[in-house]
Amino acid sequence: MKAIWKGYIHASLILKITIALILGVIVGLIFGKDAAVLEPFGDLLLHLLKFLIIPLILFTLIVGVNQTSITNLGRMGGKVFLYYVLTSALAIVVGIAVASIFSPGAGMTLDTKEGFEVPENPGIIHVLLSIVPENIVTAFSELNLLGIIFTALVFGIAISSLRASEQYHELGEQVYTVINGLNEATLSIMKVILQYVPIGVFAIMAKTVGNQGADTLLSLGNMVLVLYIALIVHIGVYILFMFVTKVPLKPFFREARTPMVTAFVTQSSSGVLPLTLNAAKNMGLSRSLYGFSLPLGATINMDGAAIRIAVSAVFAANIIGDPLSFTDMLQVVLVGTLASIGTAGVPGAGIIMIATVFAQLGLPMEAVGLLTAIDALVGMGCTAINVTGDLVGTAIIDKSEKKRENPDTVENSYSH
Repeated sequence: MKAIWKGYIHASLILKITIALILGVIVGLIFGKDAAVLEPFGDLLLHLLKFLIIPLILFTLIVGVNQTSITNLGRMGGKVFLYYVLTSALAIVVGIAVASIFSPGAGMTLDTKEGFEVPENPGIIHVLLSIVPENIVTAFSELNLLGIIFTALVFGIAISSLRASEQYHELGEQVYTVINGLNEATLSIMKVILQYVPIGVFAIMAKTVGNQGADTLLSLGNMVLVLYIALIVHIGVYILFMFVTKVPLKPFFREARTPMVTAFVTQSSSGVLPLTLNAAKNMGLSRSLYGFSLPLGATINMDGAAIRIAVSAVFAANIIGDPLSFTDMLQVVLVGTLASIGTAGVPGAGIIMIATVFAQLGLPMEAVGLLTAIDALVGMGCTAINVTGDLVGTAIIDKSEKKRENPDTVENSYSH
């Protein structure tokens, strides 16, 4: 038994996750809804990951702010936001292009008797206001990522000012040392939690496949297939970006694959944030950059959701026999980009964004109800793309920053 446990500990994490993924699918198909008995093991994984979100963001970002200047932080922030907006818009263009070629929903009929209540859309104003929390404790308890980022930035800048002052230099150094120690302690806890990830992945996959079943996949298979083709095309776009900016592909995906696969299973960008931050750390990316770019991306950068919005809009238009015009497509790009920025990084939130775009274009809400049947199936791939996009952007911006600092010889950050 001891030898088995030792072998498990030393085995490759991605190998363990891949085996867990396959076993989960098999168990889900064999036992169907009975596989839900494994749900507590999956819930425990999500609880463990969410348990680390606050200390990871808080301590990583405070330490990161103290390792760079405010000017650098502002410049990197501008690059990050521009990247997120551009890739979200590009994702919608990719989704519309692929869906227009394959025409999902063509020939299908819609059951107009089936009503669907549209969930409330919090709106962009609400998202912007949530950046500054009314109460720090509430921001932490509600896992308001934007509020946590704001808190970490403010305290990070304040501690940096203390360290730079003559009067409080020693006090500032003491506080920074404590924060740095807490950050290292959090990373140590992370290493232990990583060993449980495959077990949680197995349980979540078995439950998801058991609940959805093969029938649901087959009945709306065309829609699911087209969406996954669009997601694969968008990964190709990421690879092109990395190739152009000379970000090494093999080392990148070696580290990125764990958060990508876990995001695929859990359907939560914010839930796998500890794994995404850990991947960025292993890539050797700048802590001051990934400390805020990845939490911010988990909140506002939803390339997968954007693709889903585009494919769903084409799907709904084809069902009612009124394909989208060029003007409609432009509207989808504009509204969808803005809507995806306000999408929360949690399971099921993409439905809200789809409903928002459908309302703008006058598409039938009954189609939204139909799409909820495959919510889990498409949400898995979309979440994996969301996380991939966050890491790609961070790696590209990190490369540009290092090139700016040292234009002659850029340090290879992926050698670790």
